[in-house]
Amino acid sequence: MDKLYFIIPAYNEEANIEHVINQWYPIVESHNGQMVIIDDGSTDRTYEILRNKEKEYPLLTALSKKNGGHGATILYGYQYALEHHADYIFQTDSDGQTLPEEFEMFWAKRKKYDMVIGIRKNREDGWSRLVVTRVLRLVIGVCFRVRVPDANTPYRLMKGQTLARYIPLVPIDFNLTNVLLSVIFLKKGCKVKWLPITFRSRQGGKNSMNMKKIFKIGVKALKDFRYMNQLL
Repeated sequence: MDKLYFIIPAYNEEANIEHVINQWYPIVESHNGQMVIIDDGSTDRTYEILRNKEKEYPLLTALSKKNGGHGATILYGYQYALEHHADYIFQTDSDGQTLPEEFEMFWAKRKKYDMVIGIRKNREDGWSRLVVTRVLRLVIGVCFRVRVPDANTPYRLMKGQTLARYIPLVPIDFNLTNVLLSVIFLKKGCKVKWLPITFRSRQGGKNSMNMKKIFKIGVKALKDFRYMNQLL
């Protein structure tokens, strides 16, 4: 049986995390998978809630690390899954914006592709995020000469073997891990499939990102992309 790990980063998600666990756990259970939620140094009750839910759900593992941002946290989770010999790794976020019921169409295509990644259609997360996605697509095209429809989608299923081969190319403290992995998979000629997904507005709590942070990350990413393109 394929060994499947669900990787979910969390930062100050006390308003969402229990609901997200309850939503996704039946999917995890139906595949005899492992749900790994990584608390990224939250300052609220997120990790406390995780530890309590861990007692209730045997397939849930709660991890905690020093705050390092979304990219560093999912990289930490991917490495954890690979260390535990995951055949497949699925990543989503802890804000309740994605739907568990759309997972099966990804799982059905796992044998044919190295990565199956969602394209966010009819997005409900605000115009600013849509602008960021479009600008990012343009920047990636200029820097890497590849077209990535939606590079940073938090809804992706990857073959563990392929991820293990290319994850060393991602810097430890990189802010846009999923973006870079999307680029790497395409640049290296991996088989990638894009599927439309529902993307709702945040289901509770407050978004820790704002336009100032996004701009700062974007400027750094542009410099990093130029450097990374020489390595790829």
